[in-house]
Amino acid sequence: MTKIFIFFFIVLTTIVVESSNQPHPLDPITPSEIDLVRIIVLKAYPPSTLSFQYVGLDEPEKSTILSWQSSSLNSKTKTLPPPRRFYVIARYKKQSLEITVDLSTRSIVETKVYKGHGYPMLNIQEQTAASALPFSYGPFKESVKKRGLNISEVVCSDFSIGWFGEKITKRLLKIKCYYIEGTVNLYMRPIEGVEATVDMDEMKIVDYKDRYVVPLPKAEGTEYRASKLKPPFGPNLKGISLMQNGGPAFKLDGHTVSWANWEFHIGFDIRAGPIISLASVYDLEMQKYRQVLYRGFISELFVPYQDPTEEWYYTSYFDSGEFGFGQSASSLEPLTDCPSNAQFLDAFFADGNGKPVNVTNAFCIFEKYAGDIMWRHTEVEIPNQVITEVRPDVTLVVRMVSTVGNYDYIIDWEFKPSGSINIWVGLSGILEVKAGTYTSTDQVKEDIYGTLLADYTIGTYHDHFLTFYLDLDIDGEHNSFVKNTLETARVKDRNIPRKSYWTVVSEIAKTESDAKIKLGLKPLELAVVNPNKKTKPGNKVGYGLIPGSVSHPLMVSDDFQQIRAAFTNYNVWVTPYNKSEKWAGGLFVDRSRGDDTIAIWTQRDREIENKDIVLWYTMGFHHVPSQEDFPIMPTLTSGFELRPTNFFERNPVLKTKSPQPVHWPNNCTSHSQP
Repeated sequence: MTKIFIFFFIVLTTIVVESSNQPHPLDPITPSEIDLVRIIVLKAYPPSTLSFQYVGLDEPEKSTILSWQSSSLNSKTKTLPPPRRFYVIARYKKQSLEITVDLSTRSIVETKVYKGHGYPMLNIQEQTAASALPFSYGPFKESVKKRGLNISEVVCSDFSIGWFGEKITKRLLKIKCYYIEGTVNLYMRPIEGVEATVDMDEMKIVDYKDRYVVPLPKAEGTEYRASKLKPPFGPNLKGISLMQNGGPAFKLDGHTVSWANWEFHIGFDIRAGPIISLASVYDLEMQKYRQVLYRGFISELFVPYQDPTEEWYYTSYFDSGEFGFGQSASSLEPLTDCPSNAQFLDAFFADGNGKPVNVTNAFCIFEKYAGDIMWRHTEVEIPNQVITEVRPDVTLVVRMVSTVGNYDYIIDWEFKPSGSINIWVGLSGILEVKAGTYTSTDQVKEDIYGTLLADYTIGTYHDHFLTFYLDLDIDGEHNSFVKNTLETARVKDRNIPRKSYWTVVSEIAKTESDAKIKLGLKPLELAVVNPNKKTKPGNKVGYGLIPGSVSHPLMVSDDFQQIRAAFTNYNVWVTPYNKSEKWAGGLFVDRSRGDDTIAIWTQRDREIENKDIVLWYTMGFHHVPSQEDFPIMPTLTSGFELRPTNFFERNPVLKTKSPQPVHWPNNCTSHSQP
């Protein structure tokens, strides 16, 4: 039998889950709050004519939150949080209403009728209703019949259609359908050439097209359920488990997490999904927690497909603003989505009727040790000595998965004892494919805008751009954004044989225009610093942005979809904090015109030096599908790091002790060799 060792940190404490009578001001909405919001709103508007599109926390002013937090930390008794208010977007008589509800007074405190361009996020009920309309529509039933298909094996889904210069728009969706005979992998069997257009306010089909017939992709080879797959199986993996002596080492108080040298709050929003707030790291030398991140979340996710044909040209999704990253949250499966040492949290959102929906196991929180190294060095230069010091790297991960249609997005916020925060995005799920007439690449004589994956199956080229809202408060709210450019310089001393070197030219961004950056064009180091706080040697304390893989939009700037997604024109933006500026693509994204994006806000060119600022970072994937993505896609992962940069006086994990090994019980045989 092979001996197995698992590390644990003896300085950390066992998880304690507690409930608090007084909610944290940034806690996500609860079922009882959803019910109360619904009751208050429906007192003013008849339920038969009103639908709920968004219900989320109307977060208190930042100064109020920080004051409450300071009072709570310094007071022996719990300080009462500010009143709970919620922001509601509803459709009522073909108008979008913005309603603010105060639960402390059980009243509506403000109502506005939105007069701008665009429409609110789609709720689940109306998407389901729209997708059902073709089944009672005669022309559609004829289309199914002429293809020799069984209508009971047809399923339909809705697609946003964007904006292409129309002066007047209606709230429309496209409906496309799939054939599931012989498989549950519906996205691999599109009924190509057929589409319906639905007026969402009238809830009826207003246009229908059946332009051509192509072969239906085969069901064979599209199955992915373990129970339905047939031998041979592989590759074979041996069982792995993680044992933590005494249980997990983090404490969960409501939605506030304490672990190692970190404290932070976990929130949830129907549109944004996971929200991390009030993240502070403990400085061992200063003997106190220091502010790092006030609030961070995915502001928008833009997915443009690259097929310009009649049936596909409009296919571009704003997954947050149109469909809701939180509304699309999936229940996580213990032991597969998350390891055995994970703890889980539920999340709730309001459906189209204003009633609570429970996403069980929406979050998992777990300590991760995968053999990574925190730091190490082997010294052999000292005569007669070999010195080796190594520390294993244990981290804490907060995970949520959002399944938006065919794609599954795995979002990890990873906290490291070194003070870094790593944000990872994993892409899995099913490709959006187009049915064609080809069975071999030899038959292809024109651009098919994708990769031939199998008979009659084309994986369409597309992108994924995720824009993160990162309100960094480095040791306080007043921060600056620094661009350090690495430039080549000539050696001037002719007595030195070397001719060149590189040096750092530092620039503090004065206004928003100074902070717009397309990464990858020149070597840059980027940081948010506190110009009012310095280390002993005199460096400004800060956190650096360490980007992952760099992608830029490849559509022309005056393409209508790119106008709407102008927030992806730069990888980095910096704006002064404004509570109302949360959504990079605008508040009303469906059929929007790009007139409420960060690209518009920053035209004011506001001052950002030594101000309360927000960093916006866009990471991207250009996806050229390959056969390995068929019939289900192995996870493709990228991410970025927020890393201490002269924040600490020295390596903050220098004095971290090596964990003691924990031996598996002698009767454990799960890892024995055959």
